[in-house]
Amino acid sequence: MLIGQVIDTNSAWMAQELNKWGIPLKRRVAIGDSREEILKTLEEESKLADIILITGGLGPTADDITKPVLCEYFGGKLVVDEGALANVKNIFEKILNRPMIERNLKQAEVPDVCTVIQNKRGTAPGMWFEKDGKVFVSMPGVPHEMKGMMTDDVLPALPKHFKLTNILHRTMLTAGLGESFLAERIKDYEAALPSFIKLAYLPNYGMLRLRLTAMGDDKEKLASELDRQFALLLNQLTDVLVTDEDLPLPHVVSKILKERGKTLSTAESCTGGYIAHLITSQAGSSEYYKGGVVSYANSIKEDVLQVSPQILEATGAVSEATVIAMVKGALELAKTDFALATSGIMGPGGGSVEKPVGMVWVAVGNRENIIAKQFNFRFDRQRNIELTANNALNLLRKFILEQS
Repeated sequence: MLIGQVIDTNSAWMAQELNKWGIPLKRRVAIGDSREEILKTLEEESKLADIILITGGLGPTADDITKPVLCEYFGGKLVVDEGALANVKNIFEKILNRPMIERNLKQAEVPDVCTVIQNKRGTAPGMWFEKDGKVFVSMPGVPHEMKGMMTDDVLPALPKHFKLTNILHRTMLTAGLGESFLAERIKDYEAALPSFIKLAYLPNYGMLRLRLTAMGDDKEKLASELDRQFALLLNQLTDVLVTDEDLPLPHVVSKILKERGKTLSTAESCTGGYIAHLITSQAGSSEYYKGGVVSYANSIKEDVLQVSPQILEATGAVSEATVIAMVKGALELAKTDFALATSGIMGPGGGSVEKPVGMVWVAVGNRENIIAKQFNFRFDRQRNIELTANNALNLLRKFILEQS
């Protein structure tokens, strides 16, 4: 995790769930399998927070040192927990159908100063400690196991130990106005927000989410004021609003197509099927998405999408004429109501003076009308692809709404 080979998804999920329970997250810390670092971090975090949640280091290998270090920190010794032992034996004998070795049996060892949290999804038990009014919970690093333990045991137990506050959010998604320009537009609104409501700017690949967060004890009063402030903010941003819900752009497009009973096809060159991936990642996409063509080579544009060789020769693959022809080809091939096409130069090579890296053409349309737009991005290959996908989906969103 420290060197980037493993991505930390646990802390992001935990932060979201804690927020729902009215527990704000103060810090997220990643440390290595070092006794000194673990002890130092436990001491530091106990001075900053009431609840310290720990994941990882509970496996059967030599680098998993969390349990003995926790014994040292809390002044205990390792003992076998009979419930955990029975769980390990059951998994190996009845589920995995293979013999256990001594290393596996050690999974049932826990500090004698903890309350054991049985692992319903794996072998390593969780451990609940209390010290100086603070709660420490150690859980497996395997996301599936940690989530089960958090959901079933840890989160329901925390309100019994602490008085929790209310944390409410309202989020909108905008496009077409940069963070600094948008902040300048609403600076008077932001300055007038009540002290218990905060505004966060969350930019991501050409999109900007604005999140209002309210914290307090009176949930009804909190919700009423949050709704009022959210409506005021919406009123100032109608021209750049994508959705007034906390939804990703592919979901927004999915919702619009399903509500109107319309179908979509795609013809992708530079995005290599990434837009199709985003669309089909949405549940229920089979209702409106018929399919797509990854026409990376000009021969596929010609043979499958019926793009004229004369267009490609005269204007090149990255051109307005080509993406318009690709949309026509996709509409004819898939027999859909709408189609989307992309063609560009993602980099790092392949650019020229006339068509530099980051130049992209996007087209969207139906059988009556097709529009095309040129974009010029300036980032690395992956970010250029993601920016192209977001801008293409937003162009499609606006086109569909304008046809209504």
